[in-house]
Amino acid sequence: MVVKKPRIVIIGAGMAGLTAANKLYKTIGAKGGIELCVIEGGNRIGGRINTSEFGGDRVEMGATWIHGIGGSPVHKIAQEINSMESDEPWECMDGFLDDPITIAENGYVLNPSLVDPVSILFKNLMDFAQGKIKSIGNGNGNENEYRSVGSFLKKGLEDYWGMESRKERNEVIENGNWNRKLLEEAIFAMHENTQRTYTSANDLFNLDYNAESEYVMCPGEEITIAKGYSSIIGSLASILPSGVIQLGKKVCKIEWHPNPETESHDGTRPVKLHFLDGTTLSADHVIVTVSLGVLKAGIRDSNDSGMLKFNPPLPDHKIEAISRLGYGVVNKLFMQLSQESACFNPFPFLQLVFHQGDSEVKNPKIPWWIRRTASVSPIYRKSRVLLSWFAGEEALELETLTDEMILEQVSTTLSTFLSNSADFHEQRNGNVVKNSSKLNLVKVSKSKWGSDPLFLGSYSYVAVGSSGCDIDKLAEPLTTSGSNPLQILFAGEATHRTHYSTTHGAYFSGIREANRLLEHYQCMD
Repeated sequence: MVVKKPRIVIIGAGMAGLTAANKLYKTIGAKGGIELCVIEGGNRIGGRINTSEFGGDRVEMGATWIHGIGGSPVHKIAQEINSMESDEPWECMDGFLDDPITIAENGYVLNPSLVDPVSILFKNLMDFAQGKIKSIGNGNGNENEYRSVGSFLKKGLEDYWGMESRKERNEVIENGNWNRKLLEEAIFAMHENTQRTYTSANDLFNLDYNAESEYVMCPGEEITIAKGYSSIIGSLASILPSGVIQLGKKVCKIEWHPNPETESHDGTRPVKLHFLDGTTLSADHVIVTVSLGVLKAGIRDSNDSGMLKFNPPLPDHKIEAISRLGYGVVNKLFMQLSQESACFNPFPFLQLVFHQGDSEVKNPKIPWWIRRTASVSPIYRKSRVLLSWFAGEEALELETLTDEMILEQVSTTLSTFLSNSADFHEQRNGNVVKNSSKLNLVKVSKSKWGSDPLFLGSYSYVAVGSSGCDIDKLAEPLTTSGSNPLQILFAGEATHRTHYSTTHGAYFSGIREANRLLEHYQCMD
């Protein structure tokens, strides 16, 4: 009698899926103990990791940073495969982002004496919310009264203003259509917009306050990978035999058997995967690593046959957790400067400060979708490729615009901020920049994570109304008390309670689920 090997199918060839596959193959797969298959709906591996090229430079369309090198498995792999060094330049390679120039709408370059206190205030407020410091000395009240990070930050800024005199707040800044309070509000909003890209929350009033202190950062510096983030993915996949990874196979339905009495006793495997191309595949265990956005769409769009469905449906507690958790969109916009713009070489790291609210002094030439980006900078000091980040509604709008529209609107916007390079580099004392000239951008490239049906967004966050407990519920496997336990397991950044939204969180989740199966088969190494 031939003993049937357990078949483990992993849905998704991103960081979580390939980490789980790597662990399972090295431990028991290479010895022939299991049948292993990685199913990927797209035409490449990597998921939300996608190293590309633009304007002659290596760029990251998705994951960009190793968020702290201390204890980071991503950093460890990068060192082992010698990906931290490259003969070619790469994104954010030289640390120049520590020296920004902050410039307000209509060309008003801000003195650090105005910018720094607000920047320090914002950092202290976020450090307090994240539990990094115990006091901010700003009269911010009882932290238990806040539901959202946005409400906490709003109160912090109001308390800061309460410590200033009315005369200081209303002080008019010459030639800038600003007073001191308006500028401080706009500088604070600039930092909030940066925080939106960190978290993927469209609005910080949607970001749960209490969950902020549960989130864990790896210690040490944050760095980028010289040979590109995709080198990590390539390393994880390199040990898998040919044929283990199958591309272009999108799963649209997962059939499973939640009750012992419904289990098949005809020798077939308990889980059946249905693909969009009409084919099927049976499995003993399936590790689902699709994005939270895909899971949300599956429970929301009941009539869309292209969305991932479970039959029978997921348990109510898991559906509720998926519904409550937050999942947002963050996109990157790369722009190449023309050779004629060499007067901006090197182009500075600009922090952009926009008028807030319904101010009548807003420049009508600046479109709404640009007003909540926080900065524009070259990807490294001497590059002609510029980068801006967009989150939420603005990120989704960016996806709908043609390259020509983006080129014109970004060029016009930056031209309202900049003068010729000689004037610009001299003006750091709070005067209006004069002799503005139009910047010449020649092409753009953008990510489109929101409209990509394989992702439907970028990464997760804990929304108001949810909690870390919902992440734990999402991570729970679908088990039975019968002969086929651990039918459906879940991995991915959204399933890690303290490291969600990161590649190392996805890595840890992949290891967790691989170990869960290894323990089941008593094959721990």
